[in-house]
Amino acid sequence: MKFILTIASTAALTIALGANAAPTTDGEVRKVDKEQGKVTLKHGPIANLDMPGMTMVFKVVDPKMLDSLKEGDKVKFTAEKVNGAITVTAIQPVK
Repeated sequence: MKFILTIASTAALTIALGANAAPTTDGEVRKVDKEQGKVTLKHGPIANLDMPGMTMVFKVVDPKMLDSLKEGDKVKFTAEKVNGAITVTAIQPVK
């Protein structure tokens, strides 16, 4: 029983610490398209998607994410496959 409780506690802690979260990637905003809910990013490799660095257009999970971005901003972002499309799920400017 103690073994099972230890495993359950370890799993809960791992989830709470975000160990299953996708890694962030460095990028630079090239274009913001609020109407289409898209952002063009020049980015480094995206490890969780096995993608090399390049410049490409991404959908964003929430168009409000684009409100604080402008061309030339350095950013850290997370991209994941959502309904078959590579989508930015988190993004923030780097100061």
